[in-house]
Amino acid sequence: MDIRLLALAAVLPLAACTGDKAPVEPTPPPPAAPSECKADAVQSYVGQTATPELGARIVKDAEARTLRWGPPRSAMTMDYRSDRVNVMYDDAYKITQISCG
Repeated sequence: MDIRLLALAAVLPLAACTGDKAPVEPTPPPPAAPSECKADAVQSYVGQTATPELGARIVKDAEARTLRWGPPRSAMTMDYRSDRVNVMYDDAYKITQISCG
């Protein structure tokens, strides 16, 4: 095989990489709309039995993004998240308090 043909075969793929245009980067998705938890809307659930189904309803009705269960005698972090609803319950699984944060 001719050395010139081999050199040409090696250079041609590199020629495609030399363009004046910058590489196109994907556009990041727009940030999600902030979701503020509304604890006042779910206070009627206090006293009911904590269940996964009820938790899903609380998240929906509070317009929250996440749910954090607070079992009795449990330590919880103090970080505040405006899109999170906290549901505390007692040993009998009765909801004792609902708050945001």
